Amino acid sequence: MNNDIKGLKPQKVFGFFEQILAIPRPSKKEEKMTAFLYDWGKSKGLETIKDEIGNVIIRKPATKGYENKVSVCLQSHMDMVCEKNSDKIFNFETDSIEAYVDGEWLKAKGTTLGADDGIGVATALAILDSDDIEHGDIECLFTVDEETGLSGAEALGKDALKSRILINLDSEDEGELFIGCAGGKDTVAKMKYDKEPTPDNCAYLRVNVKGLKGGHSGDDINKGLACANKVLNRILWSIDRDYGIRISAFDGGNLRNAIAREAYSDIVLNKQDAESIQQDIKKMGKDIAYEFRSTEPDMQIVITEISKPAFVIDTLTQDNLLNVLYACPHGVLAMSREIPNFVETSTNLASVKMDDTHIIVTTSQRSSVESAKEAACHRINACFSLVNADVWHGDGYPGWTPNPQSKILKIAEESYERLFGRKPVVRAIHAGLECGLIGEKYENMDMISYGPTLRGVHSPDERLEIATVDMFWRHTLDILKNIPNK
Repeated sequence: MNNDIKGLKPQKVFGFFEQILAIPRPSKKEEKMTAFLYDWGKSKGLETIKDEIGNVIIRKPATKGYENKVSVCLQSHMDMVCEKNSDKIFNFETDSIEAYVDGEWLKAKGTTLGADDGIGVATALAILDSDDIEHGDIECLFTVDEETGLSGAEALGKDALKSRILINLDSEDEGELFIGCAGGKDTVAKMKYDKEPTPDNCAYLRVNVKGLKGGHSGDDINKGLACANKVLNRILWSIDRDYGIRISAFDGGNLRNAIAREAYSDIVLNKQDAESIQQDIKKMGKDIAYEFRSTEPDMQIVITEISKPAFVIDTLTQDNLLNVLYACPHGVLAMSREIPNFVETSTNLASVKMDDTHIIVTTSQRSSVESAKEAACHRINACFSLVNADVWHGDGYPGWTPNPQSKILKIAEESYERLFGRKPVVRAIHAGLECGLIGEKYENMDMISYGPTLRGVHSPDERLEIATVDMFWRHTLDILKNIPNK
C-alpha cells in the first residue's frame, strides 16, 4: 500500500481506494474500471452484471438474521474528472493518480484526486468484501460517464434494480444529507473564423490567466470564484478598444462541469504600443485580483513574448468573440425563493477552444426548476445568435425533486444523531446527481445522498478530508443495520 495511504482508517475503504487510484477511468473511457469491478465481483462469487454501456451491478445476499430487511442499492459512479495543472506531465488514460497525505487531507500531485466518486466506489466495495457487517440484501450500482453527461444512469434499464431504496454515495459535505438536486443542460456555440496573415514588424505576446481555484460548476458556482475565460476576455476587450490588437489564439477552460482555472491568448500589437499595453494589462490584472482578493488569492496575469504566430483571426470574428464573451453571463442567475441560500439557476462559461476553422464555446446551465433551466439555455442561445454563431443544446438531465417525508431520510437522520450527537443538515444541492435520472425510471424509489467532505472537486486542488471517511463509513453501516423489514 502507498505509504501515504497506509494506516488511514477505515483501512478496508482506503485499501480499495488505493487500487482505484491505479486504474485509469476518464469519463467515457472507463473500460479498465468496468473490467476491474466485473472481474472482482465474479472472483468473490457474487452475482455480477455488466450492461451494454458498461454499468456494473454487484449483489450480495443478506447476512444471517437480516434476510427480511428491505433490499438497498448503494450507488456510485466509476468515472472521474480529469484536470491537471498546465505544467504537470500526466496521461489520465495510462497513469496512476499520485496521492499523498497533507495534514488532515488526502490530495493528488498536480491532478484531480478522483475521490469524486472513487471514495464512494471504494466504500461500496468494502461493504461487499466484508463478512462482519449486518445488512439485508444489497446491490451496488457502479455507473459510467456521470461527469460528462450521466449517460450511464440514462442507459440503465428500468428493470435493472431490485431495490426500492437507493443510497447515492456521491456527495461532498460530511454531516449533510441531500434529498434533491438541480437538473442541467449544455449549450455549445460554434463561430467560424477566417485566417489572415500575421502582420510583420509587430510585437507578439501571450497573456495567461492562471492560479485560479476552479471548482465544481454546480457546488462552487456561488462561492465568488473567478472564471479564467471571463477575466482574460475582459483584459483583451479593453486593450483592443484602447489600442487595437489582433488575436491569434484563445484557449481557456476544459470541462463543461468545471469553472475555468486557466486561459491564455496570443495577441499581435504595434511595437510602439507594446510597453503601454503591458503596463495596462498589469494594472488591469491588479484591479481584477483586488476584486477577487478574498476568493482567488493566487490569481496571476502573466505576459510573455512569443514568436510570430502563423495567422490571426479575421477582425469581424475577433470583434464578435470579444463582445459575445463579455456579454455572455457566468455564475448565479437566480437564488431560490423558497430555500434560503440555495442557488436555483446558474450558468458556467466552461471553455473556449479553437480548431482549424472554428471557435467553440461550451457553457453549462443548471436549475432546480425545469422552466428556468430552459430559459437559461435560451438566454445563452440568444446571446450567441447575435453574432450569428451556430448554437445547439445537449439532451440535458432532470433534477431530483426533494421529498422531506422520505423514509430513508428519517433513518439516516436518526442514525447520524445517534452516532455523532448532533443533527445532520438536510438540503438540496445545485450540482447534478444521478438520482434525478434514476428517479425517472423508478418512480417509487426512496433516495438519499451523502458522503465524506471533499473540497476543490473538478480541479487539481481536489482534496478528501480523511477523518470524515470513517464517519461516512460508520454512518453507512449503521443505516444498513437499521433498514426496516419488508
